[in-house]
Order: sequence, then structure tokens, then C-alpha cells
Amino acid sequence: MEPRAVVKEKFFIVTRGKSRKGFCRGCIGRVETETQCGELTGLLYCGGSNALNPKSGGTVRKEDTYSLTRHQAQLLLFVSSVSKRLELLCNPQLFSAICELSQDDLVVVKHKKGHLPGLVKNLMQIGRKEHKDDLHMLGFEVEFVDSDHNLSSKKPPPLPLFSAADVVQVVPSYSVPLGLHWKDGQSGGLNRKAVTRINSMPNIGSRARQTRENLTEQSTVQGQSPSASHVPLEVGSLVEVVSNSGVTVYGVIRWLGVPAGKTNEWAGIELDYDVSGCSDGKYGSQQYFTCKASRALFVPVTKCSPDSRFSCSSSGRGTSKPTDTLLVPLYEDPEEYAPPIPESEALSLLVGKMKGIQGHINSCYLDVTLFSLFSSSVTLDNICQTPADTERPIMCTFREIINRLRRQGFVPAQIVMNFRQQLGCDTFRTEEKDPEEFITVLFQKVLRMGPLIKLRSGQDTCQGAYTFQIFLEKGQMGQMPSVQQLLDTSCLSGDLKFEEVPSCLMVQMPRFGNKYKMFSHIIPSTELDITDLLHNSPRECFICGHLAEFECLQCLPDRKMQPGRIKPFCSTCNTQVHSHPSRQAHSPRALPAPAASDTPVPRHTMQLFAVLCIQTSHYVSFLKYGPDPHSWLFFDCMADRHGDDQHGYNIPEIRACPELGDFLSQPEEDMARSHPSQTPELVRRLLCDSYMFLYQNPATPLSRSNHEEPFN
Repeated sequence: MEPRAVVKEKFFIVTRGKSRKGFCRGCIGRVETETQCGELTGLLYCGGSNALNPKSGGTVRKEDTYSLTRHQAQLLLFVSSVSKRLELLCNPQLFSAICELSQDDLVVVKHKKGHLPGLVKNLMQIGRKEHKDDLHMLGFEVEFVDSDHNLSSKKPPPLPLFSAADVVQVVPSYSVPLGLHWKDGQSGGLNRKAVTRINSMPNIGSRARQTRENLTEQSTVQGQSPSASHVPLEVGSLVEVVSNSGVTVYGVIRWLGVPAGKTNEWAGIELDYDVSGCSDGKYGSQQYFTCKASRALFVPVTKCSPDSRFSCSSSGRGTSKPTDTLLVPLYEDPEEYAPPIPESEALSLLVGKMKGIQGHINSCYLDVTLFSLFSSSVTLDNICQTPADTERPIMCTFREIINRLRRQGFVPAQIVMNFRQQLGCDTFRTEEKDPEEFITVLFQKVLRMGPLIKLRSGQDTCQGAYTFQIFLEKGQMGQMPSVQQLLDTSCLSGDLKFEEVPSCLMVQMPRFGNKYKMFSHIIPSTELDITDLLHNSPRECFICGHLAEFECLQCLPDRKMQPGRIKPFCSTCNTQVHSHPSRQAHSPRALPAPAASDTPVPRHTMQLFAVLCIQTSHYVSFLKYGPDPHSWLFFDCMADRHGDDQHGYNIPEIRACPELGDFLSQPEEDMARSHPSQTPELVRRLLCDSYMFLYQNPATPLSRSNHEEPFN
């Protein structure tokens, strides 16, 4: 078929598909020819030091590309990471704003010291153009704003150079607000390439600035915020606050009430980035909520308006689907494997609003379960690496959800609704469910895997299960037990043992939805020791460390011997311990005699990687996304909502939760002595609302071959 020449200069980025004749995902090219069967041939710009000089790239399917303007291509070429290029494209509102930046526009950029505000001063051409096909990369010179609202009077150092991917927020160039002070920022030490300054940036934002200035002037006369609305605000609402001089800051309401010394209602807002002069949730001498330092702003509630970044059109009467306003294109091949999110990328990819899995119509039980199991867990990753069964649409949808979550950090509600419809029962589409019901259906019917845990009751045959439900009498435990104590007591009371060390153990607490819970608070055990819960496994004596021959259920709550701990004994220690008058009525039972060995008894432990919580019929989750003790995230698939029930959509949010790591780093005895009311908000929520604890054994990743479920 004869190709036709392309007259107008066209650029593109490869968004999906495996590497084919020179092009791969994230590569940027210029179209040379286009065939009638939908294939493009063109020049390839690799990015980085080779970005300027193109080479023959070969052929790529047009459906696997996304069209770019020359300006967009130049901006993306300066983004060296191809994954960051695709991530930026998945936020079309931000990328569009970046492409239209004007001189002196206010932006927030990623910096080694955190997210810092600054003014765009110049658009920089990087590299020397020596041939007609060469293409300059484009970056931004940004001058940070100091705490005195002015640029530093000292001789400034060379301005740092930032790529489009470094810009996390764009605010049109209004003056810095009175009463709000930006934290100092220092220039980054970027290695300079050959650069050329473009003397005048396009003044694209002037009309928007004039419009906003008019709005600000009108609102000053009326005494209200320019974007004031009659939409009711509540804790969790996304809002913006506009200063008298026109700069907008964004955040989420964490507290509403009348602070000491005031007579009207105020809002405590956690801002999107640091602002000097702000607090950590303290106003005056009172701590109203807890967040990072320099993030808490307190203002009269009348100064707050709904966040316009998530606003619908004013007409807003047409029927809208959950994803109508989410312009997230499908840039990846749904069947192409995406690895778990590494610890180093989790915060930049996941933290923020419109992150995680978007909730819709009672989907929270499913959203938090999928997010917790598959976003960053390496243990469960083998499930995702096996090729998807293309003859089963539900597996393709499942794979698409996991890949979107891992690549883009966001999954629209419509894709999840497709998955819910394919589960085969109408109740999964509309009704409230509990995670354990979904987990059983997910592993048994969707993934076609056998039970994750194998339990033996006494000398009976082995029974399989996907989750472990704690059963016990309330009098058997103290007021604030740990997960380790609950598991040990439940297993011994029911004469249960694990047949083998599970790869993944999901422990369900003794509560039923939001209606009943046996304990008001439960201490998370970050490490779960199941050595004494394994069938026919050698165990060591609780007293002397020698090979154990007996265990005693009645000794479990003994306050003189670490109450709540399983007590295996060797023959000598068993006789001595039960010679005490208070234990003479005990009935220790003999353990199966393992082969004698001089080597120490190995300990079998599992690591906590997620916790599902419930409060007022709504599930949320905490996720540990890496080995660092502070690497914790909090996920709420319905943190806020825009619009009404018929025409709106839910706004999911993920928040970093390092304070949970601080709390969990304490010994369990110290955690048990802490009163939940004195702990940070999210820590208290985990202690009071925990529903299911998820543990993994990194040494034995979950394998489909070891958990095959026969199907006809």
C-alpha cells in the first residue's frame, strides 16, 4: 500500500504496545509518512543528551500513539524518564496549563527541599540545533519567592532549570498574597546543558489574569471570595482560599468550628504544600487537627470556596457518568505487565486528590481491597505476571485496573464498575459488601486460585480458607489486645494449626461490619510470629529455649508469664511450671515429637503490609509501601464529592501517613499504654476502626501453581 507524505509537521508519543521497529513506550517521534492502514513511519527523538538529533525510528501503529504539538514534544523531551512523560499526559489539565505558562506565572515545583512555589522567568531552549531536523528541548527557569513577598535583594545565583514533569501546580501570575508567606527556597543544582534563553514568553495568561482581577475586584466590594458558592462545606471538602491580591491556595478542610477567641465559624485547612506562617494543625494554644508543619491554615469559613479545579460546567444539568470530568486517556497496553510501585516512586505517583481507585455506589469494600493487595505488594505480584486469559473479559478488566493503578496512580470508577458487572452477581454493582466476601470471589472465581491458607483442627484433615476469622470470648483478652495475642488465643481456643506458612495471611478482627466490635481498640502487630501455630513444626521451650514437648492453653492468659503469648514447654520446664498451686489444675498436651536437632528452632514471621478499616459503613485502608518504617499511606476512595448524587462524582484521596510509622515503632507494651485520644487522627482511626490486617511472607511469594483451583 502506497504511503502518503505528511505535509504539516506532526509529532507523537508512543503510549502503548511493545517495542516495534525502533519505537517503544514513551518515545517521541516526528511523522514522516502515514499509510492508509494506520501505520506511521518517522524520526525518533530519544530524549536526554540525544534528544536533539533524531534517528530513523521505523514503524508504529497510529492507535498506539498520541498526537503532540511541536511545543508539547519539546517540553516532554526534557523529561528524561519515559514513565514521567506518560504520567504527565495522564493529567491533561495540568499538562495543558504547563504548556500555556506565561512569564511571572506562579507555579509549585518539585525540589530537593520539597514542593516550593516560584515564578516562571524564562522558557529555555536546551541544546544547539545543527540540522534542520534537530529539535530543541524546552525547560523553565524558575525564581523562588522568599518570605518577604519579594525576590531576594542579594545577587541571585543562576536560576534553577525545571522540566514540565517538575511542575506540580500552576497558578496564574497574580501577586503574592498579603498575610500568606511562601517558604524560602534555594536554587537546585541542576547540571546545565547548552541553553538558549527565549527573551519573551508568550503572554497566554493575560486574559485569564484580567478576568480574575475583575472577579477579585467585584468580590472585594461584595465582601466574599471570588468563587464563593452556596455549596455546603464540611470536613473533607476540597476548597480554595483567595487572598485580597488574588492568589489562590488549595487544600482540604480538616476541622470546622469556632476557635477560642472567635465568635463565628472557622475552617482548619490542610494545604497542598508548605506555607510559612502556617502550623501543624494548631491555632493559638489549641491543637484542632494534625498535619505536616506549615500546612495548616485557619480562616473564616466564609473565605472558603469549593476547589474550582474539580468544578463542573455551570450548566451541569446533563447526566454525567462517574468519569465525565476525568480526561484520563488509555496510554498503556492493558495486557502489558506493570511492576508494583517501588517505594522511591510511591509518594510522587500516589499522594494527592484524584489518586488511587475512584469510589462509586458502595464500592469502597472493593476499592480498598484491590488497592491494598496489588498496588505495591511484591508477594502477590506473581499473580499479575502470568499472561491474562483473553477469553475471560473479567481477567482483562482486572489486569487493566492493576496496570492503571501502578502506572498512573489512578483508576476511574467506570473501569471498576465494568469489573463489578463482570463478577456475575448484581449485588456487587449496587449493594454494600464486606471485604472477605469479595476476597473469596476474587481469588476463587476471578483468579481461579485455591485457598491461601490451610488450617488443621486437632488431628482432622486440612481445611482451606482465603481469610482467617478471629473467634474468641471477650473475657479471654484484655481491653486493648494486639493482633498477635488475638491470633494466638483464637488458634489455641479452637485447636487450630496452620499446615504451612502462608504467603499471604488476612486476619479478620472479631467485629461485624460497623454494627458490632468486641474490642474498642486493637494494637497492630507489625510482625506476626506464627512459629507456635504451625502443625508438626519444631518449637522451642518458652522458658529455656530447648526443644518443646508440651503446650498449655490455660497458661495463655497467665499474668505472671507474658499474658497472651503461647507457652510451649520442654518436659523439665513443663513439670516445674505446673507444680505451682495456681497451675496444678492445668491440662498441658503433648506435642508431636519432631526429629531431634542441634540447630536452633527457626522462627517463622510475617510482615504487616496493609490494614482495612471501617467506620459508619465506609471502608478505608492503610498501606505500607516500602521497608522504611515511615512508609505508610492512607487511602479513602470517597474522601470528598463534587456535585450532587445524580450529577456528581467522588474524589478519592491518598495521604502520606509517616506518623503511623512513629507510633508503630514503639514496643507493643508502650502502644497498649497509649490512650487513642492522645494519638494523631489517622493513628487513632487505625486503632479504633481496624477490620482486617494483611500480612505477607516476602520469602515465599504467592504462586498460582501452589494454589491451583480445579475448574471444569
